[in-house]
Parts: sequence; C-alpha cells; structure tokens
Amino acid sequence: MSERPYVIDQMISAKSIAARIEELCAEITAEYADTDKIIVVGLLRGSFVFIADLVRELDLPVEVDFLEASSYGNSMESSREVRILKDLRGEIEGRDLLVVEDIVDTGHTLTHVLNLLRSRNPRKLKSIALLDKPSRREADIAADWIGFSIPDEFVVGYGIDFAQRNRNLPYIGKVRFTE
Repeated sequence: MSERPYVIDQMISAKSIAARIEELCAEITAEYADTDKIIVVGLLRGSFVFIADLVRELDLPVEVDFLEASSYGNSMESSREVRILKDLRGEIEGRDLLVVEDIVDTGHTLTHVLNLLRSRNPRKLKSIALLDKPSRREADIAADWIGFSIPDEFVVGYGIDFAQRNRNLPYIGKVRFTE
C-alpha cells in the first residue's frame, strides 16, 4: 500500500490532556463515590493511553477490562458496521462500569457497545470519550464525559492511530496531507 505523505500539526498538547484528565477524574470519582469497585472498560485500541492515565488519576478501587470494536479498519472513514473483535473477560451484571472511548465520531461504535453492555445488566453504566466530533454524529448519543470537543479533522496521537502509526505521540495532532 503506498501511503500519501502527510504532516501532523499539534492540536491538543500533552499538558492540556493531563490537566483535563485531572478535572474529569474528580467528577468521575464523585459520581462513583458509592461503589465498591468501578470496572473501567476500555475500547481498544485507540483508548489504551487514555485508560492508563485515567485509572492512575481515579481515586476509586478500579478493575480494568477491554472490548475491541471496529468500524474503521485502516480507513479514515467509518464503515458504520460495528464488529466486536474482543469481548470482556469478566461478568458485569450488577457492577459499576465506565466505558472509555478515544473518540466519538459518528456515534455508531459507542451506541453499539453501550447497548451490548446495557443488555448485561450493570448497576451503573457511564461513558467517557477523550475526543468528541459532534459535527459528524449520525447516532443520537453523547458520552457522559468529554475531554475535548474538536472539529471534523482526522487526528492521531495519544493512542489514536492512522493505519497503525502515530499512536505513540504524547499529544493529539491533526493529519494534514501534503500532496
């Protein structure tokens, strides 16, 4: 596959992300104050860096589990068909869950995942997304907590990739094609 050349322009700095996570975790800790343990469900793969920073900042007993859902593959556009590639390992009935998504774009993935998990009868089910692109929304859904609302740009970094590259950037950057 020949790749179009591109550059990455920083949109959200690592410091801004860290400060926002601190704020979000204070709110999440208050929301789940009555829990004996929160299960943080990460949607792989884009959210893994966000999950790591979140769980370190939460002042709660935490268990971590993962779901892998795909609607993109190596494309820049959602296929709108959500496939579960990896399911949770543990039982969630009667438990407190926080679903962690890297970016809510069309909303199809988050809708599908929340409906799937809701059908398993958790006690509490909330969601958080690092990034939100409200201008792209096709499904009637919003995460309970949003790190940053962004315009319709293709972004990478902080766990988010383009064709499995750039996940390791410590910031969120906008992809700009140079040809």
